[in-house]
Amino acid sequence: MTLATDQKNDDSGLSPTSKAMLAMRKEVFGLWETHVRDHIDEAEAVSGPILINTLPAFYDNIAEALTPSYPREHGASNTNSMSAHGGERARMTTFRADQIILEYQLFRDAIAQTANRLDVRFSAEEWRVVEVSIDTAVRDAIREFAVIHERMRERLAATLSHDMRNPLSLIVTATEFIARSPDIDEARRMAVRIQVGAKRMQLMLAQLVDVLTFERAAKLPLVLTEFDIRDLLESTAQQFNIGGDERIKISAGSVVGQWCRSSLYRALENLITNAIKYGDGGAIRIKAAAEGGRLMLSVHNTGHPIDEGQRERIFEYLRREGQGGLTEGWGIGLPYVRSVAEGHGGSVAVDSSAAAGTTFIIDIPVDCRPYVNGGPD
Repeated sequence: MTLATDQKNDDSGLSPTSKAMLAMRKEVFGLWETHVRDHIDEAEAVSGPILINTLPAFYDNIAEALTPSYPREHGASNTNSMSAHGGERARMTTFRADQIILEYQLFRDAIAQTANRLDVRFSAEEWRVVEVSIDTAVRDAIREFAVIHERMRERLAATLSHDMRNPLSLIVTATEFIARSPDIDEARRMAVRIQVGAKRMQLMLAQLVDVLTFERAAKLPLVLTEFDIRDLLESTAQQFNIGGDERIKISAGSVVGQWCRSSLYRALENLITNAIKYGDGGAIRIKAAAEGGRLMLSVHNTGHPIDEGQRERIFEYLRREGQGGLTEGWGIGLPYVRSVAEGHGGSVAVDSSAAAGTTFIIDIPVDCRPYVNGGPD
């Protein structure tokens, strides 16, 4: 089964090199993870599912792009999955930008070393596809990494400016009183109030820095339980397949994990609704597969593709994607889907082209308990 972001179900139609690359995926990631943990100190405390992130889908995208006739120019085309990778690194790890670049370099090296050991030969043009894929992915990931950190700085500045007004007002009022008051005892009482206000500000600063540095982002309140994702997909599809209509097609094996059932249901419901609204009336395919401790849950429809410039903006609050382009509106469905994915310690990405249709991918750990506040002990 291919994990590529366009939800291709098998390797039919792919070139021998593409198939050989898909076959060596597990060995590449084993070598890559070893090298990343050896060379990046910050990776030592990161669990396998968070470390592997969205890379399996990216890897399979590259494999597809090695087939000249396949409608994918390189591994990062038609999708924002590598932006999602950079966003996860910002929210879920203490990686620096230079370390993200290094992990991609190690990724390229792991592909080359594994191919050499297994005698998989790339032509010059095929290897150029690998190089272009990784170079593009680095730019996408670093751009989103920087955006997330900038949002953190903006949030910190806004919160500080708001919450510090009260103790600052107290300090200003007290100092003005001291300047005017001839009563030394009253001045001393005002000095105590100034001290209290200053300590409040000091505590606020420490708490805010801790929260914004380590928690990285606000998370939805999620209640985790153990269940089989296939059961959730089938019950959700039944809500839409009414009156004998079998428009929603499920392709999923049994994957048992720790997730928030209600929030994943709502996220899936939003994605199916969008697929019906913006698709061309064809079948909607829902697929779930697990790899490297991660669950890839996707919803695919055919029809009008999402323009490249809108693939990130559709996840913004108060925006809605229409057939004629981006329009203002109270669009909260896709932002909610992103919040659910990020709240589970993962990401959401979109892959959209005229040739392959549109696929939204929720990529989260199979066991989300280490990454979710309020999960079971």
